[in-house]
Amino acid sequence: MLSGKRILLIIGGGIAAYKSLDLIRRLRERGAAVTPVMTRAAAEFVTPLSVSALAGEKVYTDLFDLTDEAEMGHIQLSRVADLVLVAPATADLMAKMAQGLAGDLATTLLLATDTPVMIAPAMNVRMWEHPATQRNLAVLRGDGVSVVGPNAGDMACGEYGPGRMAEPLEIVDAVVGALADGPLTGKRIVVTSGPTHEPIDPVRYIANRSSGAQGTAIAAALRVLGAEVVFVTGPAEVSPPEGVEVVRVNTAREMRAAVLAALPAEAAVFAAAVADWKVIAASDSKIKKVAGALPVLEFEENPDILAEVAQMTEGRPTLVVGFAAETNDVIDNATAKRARKGCDWIVANDVSPETGIMGGSENAVTLISGSGAEAWPRMGKHAVARQLAARIAETLV
Repeated sequence: MLSGKRILLIIGGGIAAYKSLDLIRRLRERGAAVTPVMTRAAAEFVTPLSVSALAGEKVYTDLFDLTDEAEMGHIQLSRVADLVLVAPATADLMAKMAQGLAGDLATTLLLATDTPVMIAPAMNVRMWEHPATQRNLAVLRGDGVSVVGPNAGDMACGEYGPGRMAEPLEIVDAVVGALADGPLTGKRIVVTSGPTHEPIDPVRYIANRSSGAQGTAIAAALRVLGAEVVFVTGPAEVSPPEGVEVVRVNTAREMRAAVLAALPAEAAVFAAAVADWKVIAASDSKIKKVAGALPVLEFEENPDILAEVAQMTEGRPTLVVGFAAETNDVIDNATAKRARKGCDWIVANDVSPETGIMGGSENAVTLISGSGAEAWPRMGKHAVARQLAARIAETLV
């Protein structure tokens, strides 16, 4: 998958540096050669000996090592790789990259390279959310740097929120997507994700619960396999993946228009939690609370985007995949939904509160097709996405 590719891995100084050891192993499993570079701070968390043993190559640490300069100068080192990967990318390292500083080997390599750069940020949630870090992130994106993560979760410092470095397999997927020609190369796929917000007035709306995590993971997994992905997303909690065309919408009607505009495509995956109804004549001003007088809201159905695309007579995608989030009779309801909508597959799951799936990091799905119902074991949402993307590739290729 990455055979013949060389990754220049820059390991920053943070507690997440321990993940770099597994990352090296995973990259090498897929055929990549890994040249490691460590900052001085990184050596406080993992040893150069461990990194070197896993990479099978010398670890570079010092900008002024004359022996290394004679063997491979820092300019050459920065340019022989197919990708420069910074994992973890600390707030300090990101700031130095954004400002073009070159005070050590790592930052000098980043400034001198003419190859693509990818970063996997890792830091405290407050540091990640700080305006300075977000400004630096915007600068780096503008410079063409791709970003994977960070994820939300428990921090080593005891806080919770976004800032955890993406898991090694997620980073590997992003690397594969950036470097490898996958089985879906040349295939255009539309993915919807997140909720829609249907306004009641300027401050209130109707929505379904959805973080957008599963749809985002599916878009990323399809991109890894080489697909050209159009990612139509409502106001989700998670950030869109790198390397896809992002179309942001709020309402179901906006999502419908974006999906139709993205066609033709070889496949369409409808993972969004689209609100079934909208308020007729939503108020242009905030509805005031009046004692003893409840507001009367009239509803109408939103467009059924899945059914409309699945039942197209011209320009229908070869494969149309819907989702069914159910709380009871999951298989029966999802099977009936597939027949009613006219789609090829339904990915069904039980979102009852006791499952912990809604808003959680795992999913347990059943793939329903013309061949019947196939239950998949409970796994992380990224693993579900990879398995679904692989099935899509098998069908389209």
